[in-house]
Amino acid sequence: MLDMKWIREHADEVEEVAKQKKMNMSLRELLDADDKRRELITKVEKLRGQRNAGSEKVGLLMREGRKEEANQYREDIRELGVSIAQMEKTLSEVEQDYDRLKMLVPNIVSQDTPIGESDADNVLVRQEGEVKEWDFPIKDHIQLGELHELFDVPRGVKVAGSRSYYLKGDGVLLHRAVQQLALDIVMKHGFTPMEVPVMVREEALVNTGFFPTGRDQTYALEGENKFLVGTSEVPLISYYAGEVIDVTEPIRLAAVSTSFRSEVGSAGRDVRGLYRVHQFAKVEMVVLTEANAKVSEQVLQEITGYAEELLQALELPYRVMAVCTGDMSQKTYKQYDIETWMPSRQAYGETHSSSNLHDFQARRSEIRYRDADGNLKYVHTLNNTAVASPRILIPLLENHQMEDGSIYIPKALRPYMGGKDKIMSGPQA
Repeated sequence: MLDMKWIREHADEVEEVAKQKKMNMSLRELLDADDKRRELITKVEKLRGQRNAGSEKVGLLMREGRKEEANQYREDIRELGVSIAQMEKTLSEVEQDYDRLKMLVPNIVSQDTPIGESDADNVLVRQEGEVKEWDFPIKDHIQLGELHELFDVPRGVKVAGSRSYYLKGDGVLLHRAVQQLALDIVMKHGFTPMEVPVMVREEALVNTGFFPTGRDQTYALEGENKFLVGTSEVPLISYYAGEVIDVTEPIRLAAVSTSFRSEVGSAGRDVRGLYRVHQFAKVEMVVLTEANAKVSEQVLQEITGYAEELLQALELPYRVMAVCTGDMSQKTYKQYDIETWMPSRQAYGETHSSSNLHDFQARRSEIRYRDADGNLKYVHTLNNTAVASPRILIPLLENHQMEDGSIYIPKALRPYMGGKDKIMSGPQA
């Protein structure tokens, strides 16, 4: 959320960013609603002042024994009360409309964010690792999973519907191993591990910027004002909602959690395999810093580097992309996506996303700190995917397959796999 005064002073910039981010909103409607809201507030306050003055006058007249005059003032006060009640009702309706419109205002974007329409316009920042050239027919992750009994998609669909799966045997071990490796990496860099709620109240999703625009991606619990989160970013940021905190040093939090997304709008896309599923696990990083653009930019570079550290440990080729305006969410100020090479797609596929939101979430969530002069300011918030599984299993299995059908296990994962250096061809127990 942006400050309303700032929005007014930078209306052209806000309108342009809204267009670039494809936000369905009218800034003119918001400004008109704000004008009407402020006008009504002034009128209501004036009428309340007249009512209070009238009440004092009644008391004075009664003390002086001027009962008839006092009764006339009471009638005037009653009429004022009716007018105030009517105007307060109108004000409430205007404020609801104002709040709705303000919640649609997008965050501004950094000066170095590329302008574009879609992910096709994202810009390459760097590329790491070599893409293999195969001298044998390669298998995709589904074929490898079936060969080694790592997962079972048909039975997942039978039980839970489309985009569902079972992980089995070494598939489960790999799934857990990449999460633990990611957690160990971020803990090494000073992150506090946390177990978080994955069912949250609506306000947590509003305050973190996932509602109202992302409501169709979120599973609601019928009969309750609770929703299943698509990322632990929501409970991690909400942990400090409404608080004044100390960010003398950035606060670094990490959570391992199950996540859920409805994938509305992706019908027919990536329906085969583990790329786009409804339930998955993430290790998510969240950082809260002082409201200093240089500090939060430095943290953005650092947390992006931690995700790269994981991919390097997994011995996977990847590239870092600067995300363009048209591929950004409402809440994001600056974003990098990390895409990992997936041989079966003959393309890089997104596996990580790293974002700086400046104070957009903090304003909604009321998370503040005191600066050196004791003034209250909103913090900057950042987030990054350390790893998301089972999607990461796609490049992990496909890039490390051997000609005999076995799968090489990177050295960094072996301590979490009982020392095993490969998954052998044939059924696994």
